Amino acid sequence: MKHIGNIAFAPGSVKKSKRIGRGTGSGHGGTSTRGHKGAGARSGTKNKAAFEGGQMPISRRLPKFGFTNIHRVEFQVINIARIQELIELGRLSAASVIDREALFNAGGISKRSMLLKVLGNGTISSSVNIQVDGITQSAKTKIEQAGGSVIINE
Repeated sequence: MKHIGNIAFAPGSVKKSKRIGRGTGSGHGGTSTRGHKGAGARSGTKNKAAFEGGQMPISRRLPKFGFTNIHRVEFQVINIARIQELIELGRLSAASVIDREALFNAGGISKRSMLLKVLGNGTISSSVNIQVDGITQSAKTKIEQAGGSVIINE
């Protein structure tokens, strides 16, 4: 009778581990499948992927340049031509305030939480009120010429 006290794996599903270094009769005695001598035969070695047999590794041969600016602010961008297209398709309403949430719901941007910047590529004919985190000067003038307004989040 099977119960929780005598549960066993199915026959043949569990293989015994290879016993290394248990005498010559086992076939894995002597050098214990590690070859002869050298650092690889000793304990505590790691086969380093960057080690190139003693020559200078490629990571040290190649020059290092540039830096990462820790103050960089990442924006996702949208052009005013795309905003006009979304209004014409009926996904955005020119009467309401267009912000990140509205553009995300309309499918204009892919990330709801990332900062948004409007670029001035294309034209806009609708009078829109836009609330964004950043905007180029050309986009701002085009929106204001169309009778719209721009609010920049702080």
